[in-house]
Amino acid sequence: MARPRIEIDKTEFEKLCALQCTLIEIASFFKCSEDTIEKWCRREYKMGFTDIFHLKRGLGKVSLRRSQFRMAETNPTMAIWLGKQYLGQTEKQEIAVAVQDDETIKAMDEYFAKKKSEKN
Repeated sequence: MARPRIEIDKTEFEKLCALQCTLIEIASFFKCSEDTIEKWCRREYKMGFTDIFHLKRGLGKVSLRRSQFRMAETNPTMAIWLGKQYLGQTEKQEIAVAVQDDETIKAMDEYFAKKKSEKN
């Protein structure tokens, strides 16, 4: 006589995928083995866990993105980060370089050479 099948709730499974839960975490949630989840996916979806996970986790990404954009409305740091990620925005840093003429460079060289010879 075979053991009774472990009941896996399809809605809960899809929610866990949306939360980016791993196969190990999902198996732990349903108190079963990873093989049981894999076999269930093949029966229920006619696909392996990896394939169905990639399809179902998209809902979690949409939800996360929605939350980030909502947060950007009141959080300047999040708005800046999203601008950098999606709009290619960057923080420009200006660096000023002082260019000296040949006479100034020659005078500085002479000054340091004189200081060096005084120490010796």
